[in-house]
Amino acid sequence: MKIVHREVPPRAVWSLEQSGVHPLLARLFAARGLQSAEDLDDAPARLLSPADLKGAAQAASLLADAIQQGQRICIVADYDCDGATACAVGLRGLRMLGARDQQVTYVVPDRAVHGYGLTPPIVDLVKAKQADILVTVDNGMASHEAVRLAHAQGLKVIITDHHLPVVNDQGEVSLPDADVIVNPNQPGCPFASKALVGVGVMFYVLLALRAELRQRGAFEAAQQPRIDALLDLVALGTIADVGRLDANNRRLVSLGLKRIRSGRMQPGIAALFQAAGRDPARASSQDFGFALGPRVNAAGRLAEMGLGIECLICDDPTRATELARQLDAINRERRDLESGMRDQAEQLLESLMPEGEPPHAIAIFDPEFHEGVVGIVASRLKDRLHRPTFVFALGQDGLLKGSGRSIPGFHLRDALDLVSKRHPGLLKKFGGHAMAAGCTIAEEDFDTFEQALQQVAQEGLDASLLARQICTDGPLDAQWFTPETVAALDSAVWGPGFEPPVFSDQVVVVGQRLVGERHLKLSLKVAGQLRDGIWFGRTEPLPDSAQLAFRVSLDEYQGRQRVQLMVEGFAQD
Repeated sequence: MKIVHREVPPRAVWSLEQSGVHPLLARLFAARGLQSAEDLDDAPARLLSPADLKGAAQAASLLADAIQQGQRICIVADYDCDGATACAVGLRGLRMLGARDQQVTYVVPDRAVHGYGLTPPIVDLVKAKQADILVTVDNGMASHEAVRLAHAQGLKVIITDHHLPVVNDQGEVSLPDADVIVNPNQPGCPFASKALVGVGVMFYVLLALRAELRQRGAFEAAQQPRIDALLDLVALGTIADVGRLDANNRRLVSLGLKRIRSGRMQPGIAALFQAAGRDPARASSQDFGFALGPRVNAAGRLAEMGLGIECLICDDPTRATELARQLDAINRERRDLESGMRDQAEQLLESLMPEGEPPHAIAIFDPEFHEGVVGIVASRLKDRLHRPTFVFALGQDGLLKGSGRSIPGFHLRDALDLVSKRHPGLLKKFGGHAMAAGCTIAEEDFDTFEQALQQVAQEGLDASLLARQICTDGPLDAQWFTPETVAALDSAVWGPGFEPPVFSDQVVVVGQRLVGERHLKLSLKVAGQLRDGIWFGRTEPLPDSAQLAFRVSLDEYQGRQRVQLMVEGFAQD
């Protein structure tokens, strides 16, 4: 592993410090591109305008007509946390803006039965609910056939999504023939934040709808519904979907965290914090990514995402607590299943790496793998091997469902597109982003897919991209090894595109031992001071001296707080 340091522009540090920003935070923020305290202003007025989001005004007009004419609206959700929060935001928001309870309903695909997104069987379910308008959240950009069927059945279709549109064999963007598409990544959309996730898109549709209803005289500006009450859900979905934290997404997440810390949140969010053993008064973006998000996602992976959505739209705290407990139990089952699959996967990998060096890309399949957790296992293997990785499981339809995760410099969806062009018919379906993608293939075609992926990876990955590199913020001064500093770091909004701080320093390893069979407990001397450390998921011992990359966290035991190093990697002398 190579450990490198981020560049720190001194002028930006000075400007931030002069504005009263904590000196350490000023250095960290400047290294991530912030120039002044104005960049930290998260006032709602600083959010991008919904007027710039292509299709939002037209969607607002259709929805306003539906509310005022008593038409039925059905939301088609997705089975991950972004889709669940987007659905909850849509249901709650439409009711806040005047829709009666019976006017608004939802359906969510079953991962194993329906596959992903808006499909013809899902359209039939929507029609069975006697809906007039179908609204997708976090899906729909590839649903050409389903949109045609919906129109044939008399439904109007509003697609709200953030995924990239389909590109045909001629290199042309192919959009479904919906009545309205709201997606910052569609051609011709001037919205400045292309990183908006599904829940963010739905939130912006509601902002546009509120403006439309206000213009129609439904309410005065001073009495308009407070859509910002939904920002706790927006923040959860944005972080859980690994949305890039550009300025607008950071503001959305920051506003949501502020509401939660002040005790203003949906009962389901409060119940999820309780189930995860986290304190909402000290809520952080890490809580969304590592505690609440996985519990909601678990429902879509192993059960049915309706459970997660019901938790998020529930107004009865007692009922919400019960639903959160069920989600917590499913998540524990998911962790056990994932652990077993990861062990199986690593055994399979040994046959792929007879000399210890992994190939340019990894593709593995086992008949015992569970479709619901292939993405998580792919992510874990990608992290360990630093290679693009696909993990496949057998679906109920007899086809292999694969989920992939990538490394910087290798666009996974584009790689699948190239595989598809070179081997027509190999990929039954595929889609995704640069860092995560999925596809469906026949079981007998697995070897062909693995070889085709290898070929694309060998062409696209050179030695510099295959070398693991960790970008750090350099040494952490001794004065900042305090609980107060950790609290200050935790209070900031971190995530993709605004990475959480990782420090690095030369250390002497004084002591090390295994705890829980999978984790390395460390006693380290850093700049002459003795520090506690832990490396989760590592069993191999460290050398006596090394350069470590680490985060800092609080270890609380018997009422005492101690700062510990959470090791991320090391470079040997």
